[in-house]
Amino acid sequence: MTSATTMTTALPAEHRERLMRLAREVSFEAGTRLFEEGRRADRFWIVRTGTVALDLQVPGSRRAVIESLGHDELVGWSWHFPPYVWHLGAEAMSPVRAWEFDAEAIRAMCAEDPEFGRAIAVWIGRVVAQRLHASRIRLLDLYAPYASGHLV
Repeated sequence: MTSATTMTTALPAEHRERLMRLAREVSFEAGTRLFEEGRRADRFWIVRTGTVALDLQVPGSRRAVIESLGHDELVGWSWHFPPYVWHLGAEAMSPVRAWEFDAEAIRAMCAEDPEFGRAIAVWIGRVVAQRLHASRIRLLDLYAPYASGHLV
């Protein structure tokens, strides 16, 4: 992920400090599921160490890894958008240490302080845009040799 989407780059210092006041240190062993597709998105994480895989359940097959996230990257953005349900799953691929945030508390802070809320929304929007772009590139890598040769 580009540095423009990491919390330390995307948020001004005063907003980072405010956000970090609600951070809770957590750790996950390799193989631990952080969340499941379709379940309630009630928290999010910033990875400190380790790797988290975002995955998608493919009917009749194993989970497909969509992206791997590491140091200083946001795990989970579905908490920010109604209906607050995970669109993918996530699993620790190695031992992970992370900062965990309560989604409801952060949404309340965003509602109370529009400037803070806008900064969070822009950050989350950048993360979503970057991940959509990365997904498009991966799809082109997979399917472009079989396509008609025309990009739409």
